[in-house]
Amino acid sequence: MESITKNRQELSVLRAMVARAYGPGEVPDGDDWCTELGHGWFNVAYRMRLRSGREVVLKIAPPPHIEVMSYERGAMATELTALRLIREHTSVPVPTVDFADRSHELCDADYFFMEFVDGDNLGMLRDEHSPPERAAYNEALGALNRSLNAVTGPHFGPLNGPGFPAWRAAFLDMIEGVLRDGERRGVDLGRSYESVRAVIAAHADTLDEVTEPRFVEWDMWDNNVMVRDGRIVAIIDHERALYGDPLIEAGFTGSEVPAYGDSSAFIRGYGRGPATGSERVRRRLYCLYLVLIMTIETAYRNFPGTDNYDWARARLDETMALFDVTGAGAVA
Repeated sequence: MESITKNRQELSVLRAMVARAYGPGEVPDGDDWCTELGHGWFNVAYRMRLRSGREVVLKIAPPPHIEVMSYERGAMATELTALRLIREHTSVPVPTVDFADRSHELCDADYFFMEFVDGDNLGMLRDEHSPPERAAYNEALGALNRSLNAVTGPHFGPLNGPGFPAWRAAFLDMIEGVLRDGERRGVDLGRSYESVRAVIAAHADTLDEVTEPRFVEWDMWDNNVMVRDGRIVAIIDHERALYGDPLIEAGFTGSEVPAYGDSSAFIRGYGRGPATGSERVRRRLYCLYLVLIMTIETAYRNFPGTDNYDWARARLDETMALFDVTGAGAVA
C-alpha cells in the first residue's frame, strides 16, 4: 500500500543495518535477499534472508521531514514498548525483537529487526474463509485481546508518557489532537469542527466510568493478525497501543458501526455480556475517534485517488448520526 510515510532505503543502507544488527557475517550477497512487504500504511517493512538463511523483518519509521499526525509521533518507540509489555505479561504471540537502533547514524529514522513470522495475513484471506471459519478466528482474537487488556498501566494515554491521571482527560486530549490535525490541513468533515467538538463534550461524562488504565492494542484488525494451520500465530503492528479503556479496541467497533464488520464472535470470545447504555456511548465516541483519524489521515498519507477519504467520510456521517438520533447521554 502506497504512502509518503514509507521511508525506503537503498540496498547499501540495508546491508549496513544488517551488519550492525547481526554482524558482518550475516550480510547477504546479491540483490534478491530483500523484499518490501506492502500491506502496511505507515512504516516501510522489508522481509530479508540473511546469509545464514534465517529470515527476518526490518521496520523503518517515517522520515523526519514528513509530517505525521499528532498521535503518530514516536510510534516506533511505542511499538517496541508494547512488544516488551506483551512478552513480559501475557502469552499472546508476538514477534521477537532482535535489534533496535534509534541513533539515526545509518538512516534518518528509528528502525528495528524482528523475527519473520511464517504465516498468512488473516486480512488477505477474507474471501477464502467460510462464515464459521471467520467467526472462529474472531472469537480467538477476542480471547487474545482480553489477555492484553488484563495488563494494567501507571497512567492513561501513551505507553511511554506523559500520561494523565484520568481517562476523560487522556481521551479528550487524543481526539482534540486529531481535530487539530484536520484543521491544520483543512480537511473537510462535511460539518464544522465545532459541531464535532460539541458532540464529544455532550457525552464526555461517560468517560469518567473508566478508572483503571489498561493496556489497549487498539489496532488489532485482521490485517495485523498472522495465521497458520487454522490458528493465530502472531499479532503484529503495535505502534498505536496505549493505556486506556478496553472498549476502544477495534474488535468492538462493528457493534456500533456495522461497516467495520460483525463484532459478535469477537465479543463472545472476549467474554463480555451486553453493554450498558453508557458503555455504548463510549464505544460510539471511540468509533468517532477512529473515523476522524481515517478521514484526516488521507491528507497526511497522500493516498492515490479518493477512495480512502470517501469511505471514511461515509463512516463519519454514520457515526455522527448515532449521536444525532440518541441525543446527549442516551442510547437507542
